[in-house]
Amino acid sequence: MTRLQTALDAIDTANAKDPKLDDGQPEALLYGQRMTDECNRLFPNASEALQIASRGQHIERWVLKRADYPEGRAGYLKWRRDLGVHHANRVCEIMTEAGYDEEDVTAAGAMLRKEGIKRNDQVQALEDIICFVFVKWYFAPFAAKHSPEKVLDIVVKTARKMSEDARARALAEFDLPEDLAAAFQAPAA
Repeated sequence: MTRLQTALDAIDTANAKDPKLDDGQPEALLYGQRMTDECNRLFPNASEALQIASRGQHIERWVLKRADYPEGRAGYLKWRRDLGVHHANRVCEIMTEAGYDEEDVTAAGAMLRKEGIKRNDQVQALEDIICFVFVKWYFAPFAAKHSPEKVLDIVVKTARKMSEDARARALAEFDLPEDLAAAFQAPAA
């Protein structure tokens, strides 16, 4: 077995313990598989570090509960930062155990902590994958539960995180209503 497969299997083993189910599977496990599928589709020559970071993007997401953080934006942002650190730490442990060198481990950790988004191609690639997975698999259920204003706000924020190439590709691949498509046409902030 390759070290890549060893790392991916270890992430899947951890995520198989997610108590929350989505489509009959542990939620984090399914999300990781969707991330890998989009990584392979969008970046067929992705580095192993990017492939592993994609699979581990939500590793053990359930261990840090949103309810354990204060209400409001500050509490939400703290929870998200702490999740990023947790995901990075766990994936880095797994990569080290699988035999990856410090350079690859550090690269994956930076991707998962979103260090250098818009400046580091690998970090940006992971963010583009995350955004595609959201639009493809999670946007419709989100939109069904929220007001049109909230939906537009989330689409604008999602598009802003994406690279120019990813926004153009999203416009070509997804049939978005005109007001939502406009967010992908605007220059990234």
